[in-house]
Amino acid sequence: MKTEKKILVTGGAGFLGSHLCERLLKDGHDVLCADNFFTGTKRNILHLMKNPYFEMMRHDITFPLYVEVDEIYNLACPASPIHYQFDPVQTTKTSVHGAINMLGLAKRIKAKIFQASTSEVYGDPQIHPQTEAYWGHVNPIGLRSCYDEGKRCAETLFFDYRRQHGLNIKVARIFNTYGPNMHPEDGRVVSNFIIQALKGEPITVYGDGSQTRSFCYVDDLIEAFVRFMDSPDAFTGPVNLGNPGEFSILELAEKVIRLTDSRSKIVFEPLPADDPRQRQPDIRLAKETLGWDPQIPLEEGLKHTIAYFKELVGVFAS
Repeated sequence: MKTEKKILVTGGAGFLGSHLCERLLKDGHDVLCADNFFTGTKRNILHLMKNPYFEMMRHDITFPLYVEVDEIYNLACPASPIHYQFDPVQTTKTSVHGAINMLGLAKRIKAKIFQASTSEVYGDPQIHPQTEAYWGHVNPIGLRSCYDEGKRCAETLFFDYRRQHGLNIKVARIFNTYGPNMHPEDGRVVSNFIIQALKGEPITVYGDGSQTRSFCYVDDLIEAFVRFMDSPDAFTGPVNLGNPGEFSILELAEKVIRLTDSRSKIVFEPLPADDPRQRQPDIRLAKETLGWDPQIPLEEGLKHTIAYFKELVGVFAS
């Protein structure tokens, strides 16, 4: 039987955070959700509000937070280009100042702390697939740098706190994830395609659609989070978490059109600056250390996600 813990989830009303809060509650823990609602939404956590072991706090982690918990999952940061480029300075502050504040909290209360890093630390990779040993190929002054370099600096801070203060850290590099509770206007390829298809609008593919991504269903990712947090303290990561199944953007568009039974046509637009040509995780470390392997194939996950957006599009239309 698992011991009940008090757990802080920053960004807990966001896409990943809301699923994590739900999972931790199901596992019998006491959950404090902190979010400033820049990209998170109360709609994602409304069904949790009646649970006496769930507490919501409006808070921006660029400011210090003083609470007493056993574990911290630091997920707070806009994670889609549309949102993180809207206020790039604030995005960098969220990654860097936010990491400093959460690490300071963890140090003070002696809590284990998890950092939601990203595959974007690899930039536009020159090796394929990407292993944790790869240092990346990142433009430090481009439009995506606020996110890419912010997350890289956050990783530096986590490992320096580990070396300097003996902090118990876990650093996960998250690859493309999709599922219910995605923000409908986040500009990510899965949500974009599904909403365009449901509305019968042209589906926008950037470049020629040959660039590849690997898509992990959210339930698989949350399982990895929990296993990683429960793993031996000596295993700090960084560890790649994602589904190694690789699909071209054009393949994804065609799947969405078929699964939604849409009449949408595919249109092609110029490729954005610094957009990675390939993205595929090497997850051998996660398999060996966590015994974790994604179980939900893309088509099955897309069906769940389409059902969610069908209801959401209906809500917006009414």
